[in-house]
Amino acid sequence: MTPQDVLAQPFTLPNGVVVKNRICKSAMSETLGDSAGAPTAQLAHLYQAWADGGVGLCVTGNVMIDHRALGEPGNVVIEDARHMAALKAWAKAATSNQTQCWVQLNHPGKQSPKGLNAQTVAPSAVPFRPDLQAFFATPRELTAAQVLELIDRFGRAAAVVKKAGFTGVQIHGAHGYLVSQFLSPLHNLRSDDWGGTPEKRRRFVLAVYRAMREAVGAGFPIGIKLNSADFQRGGFSEEESLDTVRALADAGIDLIEISGGTYEAPAMTGVKTRDEPAKASTRQRESYFLAFAEKARKVVKTPLVVTGGFRTAAGMAQAIRSGAVDMVGLARALAMEPDLPNRLLEGKEPVYQVKPITTGIKAIDKMGILEINWYTGQLKRIGNGQPPRPRESGLWVIAKLAWHMVFIGKKRLPNKLRAG
Repeated sequence: MTPQDVLAQPFTLPNGVVVKNRICKSAMSETLGDSAGAPTAQLAHLYQAWADGGVGLCVTGNVMIDHRALGEPGNVVIEDARHMAALKAWAKAATSNQTQCWVQLNHPGKQSPKGLNAQTVAPSAVPFRPDLQAFFATPRELTAAQVLELIDRFGRAAAVVKKAGFTGVQIHGAHGYLVSQFLSPLHNLRSDDWGGTPEKRRRFVLAVYRAMREAVGAGFPIGIKLNSADFQRGGFSEEESLDTVRALADAGIDLIEISGGTYEAPAMTGVKTRDEPAKASTRQRESYFLAFAEKARKVVKTPLVVTGGFRTAAGMAQAIRSGAVDMVGLARALAMEPDLPNRLLEGKEPVYQVKPITTGIKAIDKMGILEINWYTGQLKRIGNGQPPRPRESGLWVIAKLAWHMVFIGKKRLPNKLRAG
């Protein structure tokens, strides 16, 4: 079989849901919600472009479950059915052309820029490393009652997603957000029922899954994006991740997408960190996390997806042929070429290769937020009917972000304080 033949094969999930091909668009934060947290017309336009572009499974950017806890300005928020009309319009566009579209539900925990929310919360009051503390505040530790409230919020949001017409949901359990924080012994220092041992650190994600399953029923797909590791000393390890994979598989999760890293160690972007330098074997096999997927495949039969690093149709096809994964995840490449799946299925290669976005400022270049905002800008262009700008300057993107955050902060100040 040619690489395009491999990628074109349909895939049937254990619950019977069929994905038309093996290409998954992984989540990227679009920040195309309005001031009330509703999806805008630009989101429908963007997801129509991806549906027309041929992707089989499309996972949305992180949708927040609490308006008090945004990860970036412009997040869509689902707390109830108040934005149902806009959600249905988004879902209709996103699921056209027989596309599966799942909404990624998320809570940022402490991983939210200073000034965006009134306060940040997390499993424990653990600050960011010193060079990032100017950008991220030390969080307040969640009470046990607040932990239970957040679990309920995940379930309610999942029910709304199903009613709106999306075809599945994904838990964001990676990249240093709240679920990932609960799993990490570095960020979760609790000694109650939600921390202290690996088993207790896993209780939150399993409770979130159960709340969502109760809300949507057995036939509606629920997936998770999970770190293979945090790539931070003392953080979530491969061993704990494999145990989490087993626990989620036993609970009945429908699909596990494997990634890795956090804002402090952004391995998901391919950026070298002091804890995890890029390896020659990784470069050769393209995917950053395929070796972990091979380990996971040995312990579970749950469908697996790996995202990060794929550059060629041959590399994607080989990952599937190996049996380690059932689908391949693409993200940043689809921000530069929204029709890339159709090109791959026609036997063509990407026009642009994904490369790290840099500014020349080491402290900023280490942060995952630079990559996120550069690609978010490309998504906004597509949503506005404009072509992407694959060569846009990273420094220019950071300058725009800084101005925007200052502007948002000024808007929130009382009138009598703005002049000062």
